[in-house]
Amino acid sequence: MSWVTFLWAMVSAACLTLAAVHLPVWLKDRSAWPSFFFAMLCVSTAGLALGELQMMYAQTPDAYAAALRLAHVPVLGLYVAAIGFVRSYFGTGRPWLGWLVIGLRTATLLPNFFTGQSLNLATISHLEAFPLLGENVSVAIGTPNPWMVLAHLSASLMVLFVLDASIGAWRRGDRRTSLTVGGGFVFFALAGTVQSMLVFWGVIRMPISVSLLSLLLVIAMGYELSRHVLHTASLVRELRESQERMALATEAASLGIWMFDFSRRTFWASARMRGLLGFSQTEPWDLDRVLQRVDEEDRAVVRQALAETSQGVPSYHFEFRVHAPDGRTRWIAAQGQIEFDDRGHARRARGACADVTDRKEAEHQLMQLRLELAHAGRVSAMGHLASSLAHEINQPLGAILRNTEAALLLLQAQQPDLEEIRAILADILGDDQRAGTVIDRMRAMLRHSAMAIEPLAVDDLLSDVAALVRPDAAARHVRVVLDIADDLPPVLGDSVHLQQVLLNLISNGMDSIDEAGRKVRQIVVSAIRAGARKVEIAVSDSGGGIPQDCLEEVFGSFYTTKPSGLGMGLSISRSLVEAHGGRLWAENRSEGGARLRFTLRVPSENPA
Repeated sequence: MSWVTFLWAMVSAACLTLAAVHLPVWLKDRSAWPSFFFAMLCVSTAGLALGELQMMYAQTPDAYAAALRLAHVPVLGLYVAAIGFVRSYFGTGRPWLGWLVIGLRTATLLPNFFTGQSLNLATISHLEAFPLLGENVSVAIGTPNPWMVLAHLSASLMVLFVLDASIGAWRRGDRRTSLTVGGGFVFFALAGTVQSMLVFWGVIRMPISVSLLSLLLVIAMGYELSRHVLHTASLVRELRESQERMALATEAASLGIWMFDFSRRTFWASARMRGLLGFSQTEPWDLDRVLQRVDEEDRAVVRQALAETSQGVPSYHFEFRVHAPDGRTRWIAAQGQIEFDDRGHARRARGACADVTDRKEAEHQLMQLRLELAHAGRVSAMGHLASSLAHEINQPLGAILRNTEAALLLLQAQQPDLEEIRAILADILGDDQRAGTVIDRMRAMLRHSAMAIEPLAVDDLLSDVAALVRPDAAARHVRVVLDIADDLPPVLGDSVHLQQVLLNLISNGMDSIDEAGRKVRQIVVSAIRAGARKVEIAVSDSGGGIPQDCLEEVFGSFYTTKPSGLGMGLSISRSLVEAHGGRLWAENRSEGGARLRFTLRVPSENPA
């Protein structure tokens, strides 16, 4: 048996076997570049081993030179595989240095094939026998090729590249990997270069055995990849356990998990998520089918949320209604985050959904209760103003009666004064309109209806309230002043409910003035612009103010300082303001008295 043939053939076979194991990994997952470069290194080592075996059994100088020239092709593959593996596995190293090494090593093929008998030997004078493992193998004796310096330079640069990459991995914390792989590459490059220099420059006589050194590198890289595979398997087990825990948590919280791929326009959803939207487990699932289940009024909300997330918004939260095939309507709350690629484009959206139908129904019932309380508050307020409003109505009605009697007397004359009668009828018409306006305001305040948000002119809103409270204010000797800023935009609100808020605040202010016994008896209702999308309305009185520690407590339910009060007025007022998307708060004035302020939204079409 030839132990030389056996050993080098075993090196080649082992490397090809490892390549057959790792190359399919890359073919199935094109991101697994370390496996690709490792397979490339194995194939190159196998080719180099066969080339070395051919040189050792060469019988003529020409046969040796031909084998030596061809051996430089797998050597180039070794360099490319080594640099590619280090760069892809470590994620460090200077790319320009790696490309310089590959370019320089590729350039050595020109003098290898076109100058002398090979890159290493310009001429081979004869072959000598060298005893190895019980048999004689061939060793070339000849003249060194000066172009061999290019090979030595490329090997030196590769050592620098690997050292630089290993240092980067060491600093990052991958010390074991940098020592195993980086040290293996450096040893291979230095040992192979030193051996070829000593042999081809005639310092020592021995066959070329770079493939054996490369085998050590293959073993080091294979060990590191195996350790990486074991670590990956451990991560897979941990991921599976994490998924099971997440599934348990989502089931306990009744959450549905989903993911949307923006590039493929595809949806993935858990079983619970499908159930929330009324899909069976086998029913086709995509964005268009999901939108068909969404309530028509809410589809724009969903599309807008997806559009905003694809334009750089990192997270989302929205609620929408879906109609299941069984006819049920559910409220779904969705929230999650967006994953972006290196160019800032949305790659995929992940999120969780929950059925919030019960909460929505509870909120609706709570709003209905608030509206019932608000209506009761309006009735109570109108009862408080009843005597004053009755007096205001009696005045035009009495004037109408007197004018009617006068007109009847004039008509009994033989030649009635038509101009006088015409003037009397005009007075009757005006008094009738004045009484009708008072009655219309009372009917509006007493009307029981759902909240209708629409644009309202601020000056009209405040003027109507001032007209309602003016009789009561006059009876209590309180002056109501309107201070409205110029060019205020309309606000979004329900006129009846906002009038109730203002009536309550003004009535509380007049009560405070009565209790304090102030000489200055005045309430100022002001309106100013508060930022780009809000208007602020304030009711300021000249009463005794609010205790500092009660500025927030006054808005609590059933809190009152009046013997006959229920303590619901300010609580209802705050609920109504918040239902309009605003905020109501109280503060004391430095000159005495209290000021209650609230904000209202401005329609979006009004510019800032």
